[in-house]
Amino acid sequence: MTSNHRILLKSRPVGAPTAENFDHDEVPISSPQDGEVLLRTLYLSLDPYMRGRMSDAKSYAAPVEIGQVMVGATVSEVIDSKSPDFKQGDTVLGYGGWQEYSVEKAAHLRRVDPDIAPVSTALGVLGMPGFTAYAGLLEIGQPEPGETVAVAAATGPVGSAVGQIAKIKGARTVGIAGGEKKVAHLKELGFDVALDHRSGNLKEELAEATPDGIDVYFENVGGDVFKAVLPRLNTFARVPVCGLVATYNQTELPAGPDRSGQLMGAILAKSLTVRGFIQTEFVGRLYESFLSDMSEWIRDGRIQYREDIRPGLERAPVYFNDLLTGGNFGKMVVAVGADS
Repeated sequence: MTSNHRILLKSRPVGAPTAENFDHDEVPISSPQDGEVLLRTLYLSLDPYMRGRMSDAKSYAAPVEIGQVMVGATVSEVIDSKSPDFKQGDTVLGYGGWQEYSVEKAAHLRRVDPDIAPVSTALGVLGMPGFTAYAGLLEIGQPEPGETVAVAAATGPVGSAVGQIAKIKGARTVGIAGGEKKVAHLKELGFDVALDHRSGNLKEELAEATPDGIDVYFENVGGDVFKAVLPRLNTFARVPVCGLVATYNQTELPAGPDRSGQLMGAILAKSLTVRGFIQTEFVGRLYESFLSDMSEWIRDGRIQYREDIRPGLERAPVYFNDLLTGGNFGKMVVAVGADS
């Protein structure tokens, strides 16, 4: 191959991203300089945070510039190396984005060990989503044995890990997902209670499932799910806020009364801890312990994972919309240079 297929951000989406928001092009493959590595993308991760990077609204990370390659974590094969740390044929975790080939600084890469688990898991349970679950739950949620932990989007790569880690720590787990198949999968993962947010009766079902209230709620969704959870939170409950995917495509505030007073009143009256976080703030202190713990839990069968691997880089924009609307089942990964 001499050319590199790339997907660029063409315009900023208003509401859900469409095909018109992206450009596809072919450019010559670049050569690495000293300290750099040329990579062939095997797998591309698709994650909800990417919707925020398409917007120029102020956030925790800079937006993707118009005309630039869409960002994303990748598992890649080393094709050419100008670094003593990597050799041709190595498999590495990097941040190559939505393209077939990338040149990255060797210092930013991590070697992936295929003997621990399939290399695609470096984008999921053994990567950023798994670490997000580990750090957010254990550092902010701090579940105690016998407490009740609830998590939204519970079959996703973050939510499923949250529930299983909580079980390892001795908590009672309540998973909330969308659809019968996902609810059935939660039971396979060992959740004590599995609820369908599409049932139309989530508030009543959640009240019945949590007679002693909720001590930790790991927030991935927001919207109607949070409205059902809020009254069930116990005094001193902890709420790690990881994501709010239900609102990512909104272009205006929802109709209805202003409920901010209700929220602030609950935070005050119940002494709640509501803590937003970005997983990078914990990397320096926790990442090595995460890799050690999670690898052991996977080997022992205490952590299970599911991947939704789909073929073809050119379909990434379509797959991404599926992710935002709950059309995925497990960690969404695009097979670029690898079999799906």
